[in-house]
Amino acid sequence: MIEYNWVITLKEFDIKTTMPTVAEAIHDLENIIKLTKNSNKVIKIIHGYGSHGVGGSIKVKVREILKQKMQRKEIKAYIPGEATHQMMGFDEIISHYKQLIETDEDFRKGNDGITYIIYRG
Repeated sequence: MIEYNWVITLKEFDIKTTMPTVAEAIHDLENIIKLTKNSNKVIKIIHGYGSHGVGGSIKVKVREILKQKMQRKEIKAYIPGEATHQMMGFDEIISHYKQLIETDEDFRKGNDGITYIIYRG
C-alpha cells in the first residue's frame, strides 16, 4: 500500500522589502488578493513587524483591511503569524485551518511579520 504525505506549499508575497509607504503596500495587497483568490486556498503575506519604521504601520493596516474583507466575506479568515504562539483570540480559526498552514516554516515560529490569508478551507 502506498502512503501519501501531502504537503501544502504556500505562496508567499513580500510587500515590505521595497520599503513601500503604507498606501503602496496596501495597493500591493489588494492586487495580490485579486490575483490569487480564485486559485489558492491560502497565501502568506510578509509585511514586516515594524522594527524599521513603517513596517509596524503596514502590519496594522494590512490586518485592518483583512478584518474588513472577512466581514464582507471576501476572504474566509486571516491569521496573524504571532497568533500561533500568543493568545490573541484566533485559536478557533487556527484550529479550523491548521492543516493549511502547519507545514509552513513560520507557523512554528509565531512570526509577527507575516499574516496568513485564508480564501477557502
